[in-house]
Amino acid sequence: MKIVVTGGGTGGHIYPALALIKEIKEIDPASEFLYIGTKKGLESDIVPREGIPFETVEITGFKRKLSLENVKTVMRFVKGTRRAKKLIKDFKADAVIGTGGYVAGPVVFAAAKLGIPTLVHEQNSVPGLTNKFLSRYVDKVAISFKESSSFFPKEKVVFTGNPRASEAVRAAGSNPLPEMGLDPHKKVVLVVGGSRGARPINEAFLEALPEAGKQKWQFLYVTGAVHYDKVMEEVDKAGNPSNVVIKPFIHNMPAVLSNVDVIVTRAGATTLAEITALGLPSILIPSPYVTNNHQEKNARSLSDNGAAVIRLEKEMNGNMLLKDVEDILGTEATWERMNRSAKELAMPDSAKQIYNLIQSLVKPVGK
Repeated sequence: MKIVVTGGGTGGHIYPALALIKEIKEIDPASEFLYIGTKKGLESDIVPREGIPFETVEITGFKRKLSLENVKTVMRFVKGTRRAKKLIKDFKADAVIGTGGYVAGPVVFAAAKLGIPTLVHEQNSVPGLTNKFLSRYVDKVAISFKESSSFFPKEKVVFTGNPRASEAVRAAGSNPLPEMGLDPHKKVVLVVGGSRGARPINEAFLEALPEAGKQKWQFLYVTGAVHYDKVMEEVDKAGNPSNVVIKPFIHNMPAVLSNVDVIVTRAGATTLAEITALGLPSILIPSPYVTNNHQEKNARSLSDNGAAVIRLEKEMNGNMLLKDVEDILGTEATWERMNRSAKELAMPDSAKQIYNLIQSLVKPVGK
């Protein structure tokens, strides 16, 4: 089967797509893939690194208010659809899968107009504009949170969870932490703000850094590449504690997640899929800068079930961060309860379910 995959802009759209590709290749080694993204999105760096054929279209998102830029976006959409049709035809795709982000719009729309089986995957509890638009044209909509079903045509929706969960479980056998300078016999707290980092999380951890250096557990602190140099200036002022390891970005995040004990992070849907698959207790700081406040809604699906602690960005500070870590790691019964609660929310067979959906849409040769 030849499949076009598209999705981009942030890791939350890209990593589920890559997890899906890896899973399908394991199920069907003869399958072939073409990934269509944009030149400016993170996918232009991440996807080629995985050895997946990569092509681009030009597209931007709509502004919230009327502007000349929106007219240009419509023109780019038309042009992008035209190019996507050519790429899809040249590749002779059997199916097209979109995982969100602006780039999925023209690519999946083009496939639908060509009569090629299509599916979109929605990671969040509140869908983005692109997937809501595409749901009118695609054959199936795979969702990660049951709460998002009301936004889509009922007859098209299938609850699958997030494909990234499968990859997180598969990565559980390896441990990259010693290579990073961490002691495998001590508990580890991972602090990360998503694929691009998050300034408020960085600020809270920097505030906590002097006291963090006195803790009996270790910290793996991922700043995001754009914040790294500035963060390191502050770390040097704080004495660079020996139990804190700092990285700008981590490519093999599933392997890291399977070997840490607590995570402090945003509440992106892909991250939540990974940590529930692994039963990882979490301290979630939802981004307030996302559409319809969907990260807080994502996070509450965990906190309401005892799997996470939620701290709103406006209330988060260094002292609270360290106290929350102490509350989770300092009492084994608390960690075990959160671990069980997280696992109960997991759907680790997501990628296989989506593959089966695609198979059911692709007509056998000669039919």
